[in-house]
Amino acid sequence: MTGTGSEGQWTGKIFLGEWVKGTGATAPVMEPATDNQIGTIALASREDVDTAIERAVVAQRAWAETTFDKRAAVLHEAARLIKARAERFNYWNVRECGSIVPKAQWELDASYEQLLMAAALPMHPTGTLFPSSMPGRTNTWRRLPIGVVGVIAPWNFPLLLALRSVAPAIALGNAVVLKPDQQSAVTGGALIAELFEDAGLPRGVLQVLPGGAQTGDAVVRHPAVGMISFTGSTAVGRQIGETCGRMLKKTSLELGGNNPIIVLPDADLDKAASCAAWGAFLHQGQICMQAGRHLVHRSVAESYVAKLAARARKLAVGNPATEPVHIGPLINARQAERVERIVRDSVEMGAVIAAGGQRRGRFFEPTVLADVTPHMPAFKDEIFGPVAPVTLFDSVDEAIELVHASEYGLAAAVHSGSMSAAMSVARRLKSGMIHINDQTVNNEFQVPFGGMGASGNGGRFGGPANVEEFTQTQWISAMDAPIEYPF
Repeated sequence: MTGTGSEGQWTGKIFLGEWVKGTGATAPVMEPATDNQIGTIALASREDVDTAIERAVVAQRAWAETTFDKRAAVLHEAARLIKARAERFNYWNVRECGSIVPKAQWELDASYEQLLMAAALPMHPTGTLFPSSMPGRTNTWRRLPIGVVGVIAPWNFPLLLALRSVAPAIALGNAVVLKPDQQSAVTGGALIAELFEDAGLPRGVLQVLPGGAQTGDAVVRHPAVGMISFTGSTAVGRQIGETCGRMLKKTSLELGGNNPIIVLPDADLDKAASCAAWGAFLHQGQICMQAGRHLVHRSVAESYVAKLAARARKLAVGNPATEPVHIGPLINARQAERVERIVRDSVEMGAVIAAGGQRRGRFFEPTVLADVTPHMPAFKDEIFGPVAPVTLFDSVDEAIELVHASEYGLAAAVHSGSMSAAMSVARRLKSGMIHINDQTVNNEFQVPFGGMGASGNGGRFGGPANVEEFTQTQWISAMDAPIEYPF
């Protein structure tokens, strides 16, 4: 696998509809597996943000007037190009983000589907006619672009979680200012800029501004940005929501999760353990939908822990760029130390390590913790690491209480041999997405996606929900002829 293509056009530059040096600093692109520098990016300053948004405002006006077929054609071409450049995208996803090769390929395939889905959006109906009690009046309720949409994307699935907002926002006539995380600024930023530039997107409709909190704050606070689409931590999401609320700015916040997988006593334990291993350990557990709490009926807990631990021990840990592994590195040393601390503190409070538990630099073994209780950090915290904490319950009511002991409500899974029993549990859960006899890390581009509680503000991505998220509405009433009122 090689990083085919010229890195020169984006090295040390930002994308303001064209590659420029900008006024901010530069930063190294670091490989998590080796801690080696593999590139150089530029960081956008507040001045760069102002320039980008000014350009976006101007470009959006013409883009909104572009016919639906021409907008769709750009998205179709971007989809074709992302497939053609799979090796390049996957190379950077593995090297920059610590993704194993199959995860990188899945993310690329899902991004391709997102682009195709977005390409169909310009052909959706743009308005509705409502009846009127006033003779001769026509009521038209139509959808319009918001204008400039700010997208702040995370590092864990940087390509997919950027395009999830960027593609539909552009398709529906908006301009986009994308701020990728500094730790994934190539995969989730520079390569996306190249993609749309080469797909024929008019200059200025997309701006890409890597940076940290200061850059993101400048995008959020800019008065010409009409909407913020943010994917990331609940703590930062609350701050963004507060700022946008004061500014009366539309927001879509997809935040953290501490997602339960509930194993009822009649579940198929082999299948449940398989789903649980995937949900807990995929991409080193660095997924907002990770199966972070395994709630298991006491009568089957010993067998479940044994089966899950056996699967964990078979997973290979190592550098995904040099060897075929299941588990790559955590994104940075700070996160690896945090995962280790959560495990250590929980063990000191009585949890038992059934598998794994060891850290080697940024690599952490897939870990199964038994005898976890609700007061332990392994139960309370969103771990974002390859750890599966197992907590026992004796009744369905107790299991549901354990689920709702967390403020999060993103995803959940229920395993049972009885569909009616599983559905009965699912209907009682305050969670945006519930999967029966499956795992928690599910995403289908055509199905609206989002959480409840501390996992989001009610916004949804996917399918018809995209039209709602990335447009605003307007009522136009028209009379056949002017009428006289009694004043």
